[in-house]
Amino acid sequence: MTQISPTGLNRNPVWQLNKTTLWYYPTHSRKFTTPLFLIYSPVNKPDILDLIPGKSVIGSFVNAGFEVYLLEFGEPGYEDKDDSLEDYVAKYVQKAASRTLLHSKAENLTVIGYCLGGTLAAIYASIAEKKIKNLILYAAPIDFEESNVYSKWLSELRSADETDINQMTEWSRLISASEVKAGMRLLTSPVYFSPYLALLGRTDDQAYIQKWIRFNKWANSYLPMPGAFVRDIVLELAKKNSLIKGKLSIMNRKVKLKNISCNLLVICGEDDQLVSEKQSRPIIEHASSKDKTFLLSKKGHTGVTISEGQLPEFLDKWLPPRS
Repeated sequence: MTQISPTGLNRNPVWQLNKTTLWYYPTHSRKFTTPLFLIYSPVNKPDILDLIPGKSVIGSFVNAGFEVYLLEFGEPGYEDKDDSLEDYVAKYVQKAASRTLLHSKAENLTVIGYCLGGTLAAIYASIAEKKIKNLILYAAPIDFEESNVYSKWLSELRSADETDINQMTEWSRLISASEVKAGMRLLTSPVYFSPYLALLGRTDDQAYIQKWIRFNKWANSYLPMPGAFVRDIVLELAKKNSLIKGKLSIMNRKVKLKNISCNLLVICGEDDQLVSEKQSRPIIEHASSKDKTFLLSKKGHTGVTISEGQLPEFLDKWLPPRS
């Protein structure tokens, strides 16, 4: 059944599993044979990708002639508390990618991952049996050795015994949206207050105020997270740094970033206070891709996702020739 997105785009749910939905956004003039498979972070709703008319990332892709598929993880319930990192990759990402290929009748995909969705995209690309032509990662944490925001927290975490961490923390439950929000606010304060300061300076600009309201609504749209998934993120990625070290296992397979051989574009915000360049760039060194590019944007964490109605210049030059 066709639905209308917040910015007026047509979209259809083409696959669903549990709370997860794969949305298809058709283009009026298809110019490229390789569809886009978008994976947003499970921490927030993906509304930022289709925020308002003229500020829709998905709209800019559709207008450029791409068929777009968006994986929306949805809102987990208590019954999903045991969904692990492996479940997110194997049960949701991998199956949705297969359905994207089936629905589009394409031979390969362009996989685009945002923030923690980019981490999932990199893990999937390392073990994917289906063909990936291009992999684009926006502000995706890959190497957790260093971080501008929570380096002290990581240091203390790595010095703690895993048994002690398990005893201190209740992983066998659903982490509520309010707890996720509180944790993110703790990490990003005082950056969290900057949008409010920007609003104070433009109280006479009604158009800006309306954009700000919708952006702020998205910024507070945190989702609950399964305890098992959070445990894997904290212990496997943050504490052990298993992904960059090649020690992470998914479906009894070692996740080796060197297995990534597709065209690779990694984008990081110069002023990103949440995911630093040091966390994103290392995948360039580990991937086996012959065609790989690292781009440092002058925008922050969410800035790289916001479009002006058309593809940004760097993406307009990079993506179409490879699609």
